[in-house]
Amino acid sequence: MDTDLTSTRRAFCKHIGAAAAGTFFVGTRTFSAHAANHQGSQSGHALGTGMNVLLVHGAWVDASSWIAVIQLLQAQGYNVLAVQNPLTSFDDDVNVTRQALASLSGPTVMAGHSYGGAVITNAGIGATNLRSLVYIAAVGPAEGESVMGIAEQYPTPPIAAHVVPSYRNGYNWVDPPFFPPDFVQDIDIAKAQALAVVQKPITPECFMAKSGPPAWKTVPSWYLVSEDDRVINPDSERFMAKRMGATTRQIPSSHASPVSHPQDVFEIIVAASQVAPVAGRG
Repeated sequence: MDTDLTSTRRAFCKHIGAAAAGTFFVGTRTFSAHAANHQGSQSGHALGTGMNVLLVHGAWVDASSWIAVIQLLQAQGYNVLAVQNPLTSFDDDVNVTRQALASLSGPTVMAGHSYGGAVITNAGIGATNLRSLVYIAAVGPAEGESVMGIAEQYPTPPIAAHVVPSYRNGYNWVDPPFFPPDFVQDIDIAKAQALAVVQKPITPECFMAKSGPPAWKTVPSWYLVSEDDRVINPDSERFMAKRMGATTRQIPSSHASPVSHPQDVFEIIVAASQVAPVAGRG
């Protein structure tokens, strides 16, 4: 076996978990669903009227991981689209997400979970309809950084020991018995076991590709830190949130906060949708 390839695979298995691919705002106001409902009723129309939300999933899940969040957003009148990324390569995922964003007319909030944060960081460049970015326990790389490169700067999280080859050649996933305790340890075990066997495998290339210029440098950003994350080191999340100047909230959640804490995810997306538009953007 090629020595360089073996080394790369070993590095991947050691670090990839940290880079997978989440009502108190630090230094900002609180925002509750009750307040959202009240504001919507007072104005005579649903809170999300005229606003799009594009949801981008991360590694080892698909767009269905957003279902509970989608229901909350749709109940408030948001037009929601959850992209199905192929997880075949970073460029493929960015291109699919760009197409999804371009299909939406009007102001759009783009939210990415986990690896999906790296995708929205690149897909949002130059999009005039993009109002704000929301990172849910997500990777927010700077130019030239990879998902794995960020992960390597922090202690390896528990899930890294259980990232293994999947049933699809050249793709990895989380060994199913370890998915419940390490990916989504804060939901019913039966549901977690079901999610473990419907994982969407991903190629290692997705985590090793280098990012282009980040959209968060020019677009207002929000970040939801998962304090009990066993996939991405929470200190890494806090670092990325601070670096991008994001309005930040921290919650006691597993990595899979769209599944285990959909209300919190909904609330931060709503807050991001209320930001005043930047000149030249939706």
